[in-house]
Amino acid sequence: MTTTTPEESANATAMRELGMSLGFAAQVRAAAKLGVADVLGDAPASAEVLAKAVDADADTLDRLMRALTSHGVFEEVEHGTYAHTATSRLLREDHPKGMKYIVLWASAPWTWEAWPRLDEAVRTGKAVFPDIYGQEFFTYLQESDPESAKVFNRAMTQSSQITSELVAEVLDLAGVRTVVDIGGGQGHLVATLLRRHPDVKGVLYDLTKVVAGAIPAITAGGELADRCTVIGGDCRESVPPGADLYVFKNVLEWDDESSLAALRNARQAGRPGARVVLVQNLVEASSEMKVTTAMDLFLLLNVGGKKHTRHGLAKLFEQAGLRPGAVQPVPGTSLHTLTAYVPEA
Repeated sequence: MTTTTPEESANATAMRELGMSLGFAAQVRAAAKLGVADVLGDAPASAEVLAKAVDADADTLDRLMRALTSHGVFEEVEHGTYAHTATSRLLREDHPKGMKYIVLWASAPWTWEAWPRLDEAVRTGKAVFPDIYGQEFFTYLQESDPESAKVFNRAMTQSSQITSELVAEVLDLAGVRTVVDIGGGQGHLVATLLRRHPDVKGVLYDLTKVVAGAIPAITAGGELADRCTVIGGDCRESVPPGADLYVFKNVLEWDDESSLAALRNARQAGRPGARVVLVQNLVEASSEMKVTTAMDLFLLLNVGGKKHTRHGLAKLFEQAGLRPGAVQPVPGTSLHTLTAYVPEA
């Protein structure tokens, strides 16, 4: 008779947990959709009280809460009674660094169709999303699934709110008169930069439907409106000309052809000596390796894209006709800035 060692048992448990990980994502998604974190205040509350507040069955909500406590999302302080943890508070709508919509985006309905076909994407190196839904990813969001589009935009906003101040601290704007935030969503980063640098002008550039939701600070009547221009467009087709600094924050994660098109447009649009700065996760230097590598494959599934290595981005810079420069981490995040220069001549 063979015996199972503690190490073998631990390995088996780890593999079972990996196999059930879609279920773990579903638990967090359910809590976010129900709004449990929002109705639970500073004092512990029973599953019955919480269930009444979110219009759920008390027994099954209790089971969901118990499951979430095993991941540190909520704490069971006594039988059937739960309290917040630092992690569960991130699901609250009013949390300044909340991640509710990031969770909802990562577990959006279409993902449950795409993930099971990862083996196909790995074999072909191509996205599976168009085959499943009959449309390219962003076209589908805008035309066929407006709810997912809203969640995506809010997720990007939450992500930008969390990191904009930290990114702004490391971006050198010495000598910069105009900065263009390409793919800048609703404008949190460019607004942060303009507040820090009162002599600089900014441009928010993203898809027309995205910039339509630009934050009030940079739109008509806003505190920064006289120094910020909001322009709708696709950076793979064109980029606003004449700037000193072009920033791409977590944008160049498509297929290489699309990323190259955007970089070449920035090279053609920028004045001689202008900087192009990418703010990206680097696969080999990520402080969140499980998240970064999963997102790398997530991008493969939906747009045939990828998370990059430092070498890969340097190669893209060179192919686009840009001169690679410094790479530096953004403290407090898993991001790095990678600088390149438009040739002088």
